[in-house]
Amino acid sequence: GILLDSPFRRLLFSWRLGDLNLLISGAIRPESRLMFLRQIQDRVQHITPFLTLDRDPYMVVDDNGGLFWIQDAYTRTNRFPYSEPFSPNVNYTRNSVKVVIDAYDGTVDFYIADETDGMIQTYSAIFPDLLKPLDEMPDVVRAHLRYPQDFFNLQARMFLKYHMTEAQVFYNEEDLWETPQETFLGSSQTMEPYYVMMRLPEEEEEEFILILPFTPFGKPNLAGWLAARNDGEDYGKLIAFNFPKERQVDGPEQIEAKIDNDPTISEWFTLRCQEGSTCIRGNLLVIPLAVGETFGLMYAEPIYLQAEQVEFPELKKVILASQERVVMEDSIPEAIAALTGFSFPAATAPVDGKEAAAEGGPTMGLE
Repeated sequence: GILLDSPFRRLLFSWRLGDLNLLISGAIRPESRLMFLRQIQDRVQHITPFLTLDRDPYMVVDDNGGLFWIQDAYTRTNRFPYSEPFSPNVNYTRNSVKVVIDAYDGTVDFYIADETDGMIQTYSAIFPDLLKPLDEMPDVVRAHLRYPQDFFNLQARMFLKYHMTEAQVFYNEEDLWETPQETFLGSSQTMEPYYVMMRLPEEEEEEFILILPFTPFGKPNLAGWLAARNDGEDYGKLIAFNFPKERQVDGPEQIEAKIDNDPTISEWFTLRCQEGSTCIRGNLLVIPLAVGETFGLMYAEPIYLQAEQVEFPELKKVILASQERVVMEDSIPEAIAALTGFSFPAATAPVDGKEAAAEGGPTMGLE
C-alpha cells in the first residue's frame, strides 16, 4: 500500500478519492497505508500493460491458510509471419505468464510459464527484475496451476479445421467439425470447455482435465473431443480423441432432445415451472468414464428452481443420461444408481474410533 505519512499526501488522496475522512480522521497514522488498485486485474494490467489477461482468475490456498489469486496472462500480436489469424487483430498468442497475487497484501509476482515464447523472452530482457522463472514459484501454489479456458477455447476453434491430417481431405474441407450447442437458461448456446476429474484411456489414475466435445459440421452426433491435462509434468499436454465414423455417438443436442421427450421429466417441468417460479437448466456436461475396462460417456445436467421474488436458484434435480437411458433424481448418487444400477455405501458412524462397515456396498466401482 501507499504510506499516508504526510498531511500533503493525505490531502492529495482525499481529493483524488473524494473522501474527506482521509484528511480529518484520527484513525489514520503515519504508518497507515492506502490500498490502491485493489481489483486483481487492475493491478496486473497497470504493471504489465503489454500482456493480455485471461477472463477468469482463480484463488488457491497454501498449507498455512494463505490465499493467493492466480491470473493467466498472454502475449499476443498480429504480425507473426505465415500464421492464420483467428481474429482481425491477432494471429499469435501464448499463455506465457502466470501471475500470483497475494490476496492479503496485494504483492504481485510474475512467472514465465512458456520459455519458448520469443515475445516473453524479449520482455524479460527489457524488464529483467519483473519476470521470474517458473521454478521459483512456490510448490504449493504451482500444484494448483490449471490450463486456462480462454486459451483452450482458442486452440479448440482452430482444431475444428486443423484436426484433418490428410492433405486432400484438408484441402476439400471434407471433415470439418464444430462446437456443439446446448440448452442453457432456456435458450440454445455454444458449449464452453469445462473441467472434470477423470482417468484418461491407458492411464492408471484420475487427473484434472479440461475438455470440450466436437460434432461434425452440420450434424448433431459427436465426432470427438479435445483434452488438456493439468497435473504435474503432464501440464499443458493436449490429447485428441476421435470416435469411429461408423459408430453413432449422441451429441449434446440429441441428449437435450431425449431429455425434452422424456414423459417423467416433461411432467416435472410442467408442474413446477409455472408462474411464480423459474426452472433453470444448467450446463450439459459430456463426461468420459470407465466401468472396469470399458470406456463410455455419461451426460449430466443440473436443474435449478428459482422463485421470481428471490434471485437465488436452488439445485432441485440432477439429470444423467447414457446412449440408452435418461434419468432424473434428487442427487448425483441417486441418479448414478438409477442410470447404472450401482449403489453407493450407506453413511457410516464412528464406532470406538473406527468406522462401522457399510451395509450393501456397490456391486461394482466406477473408476
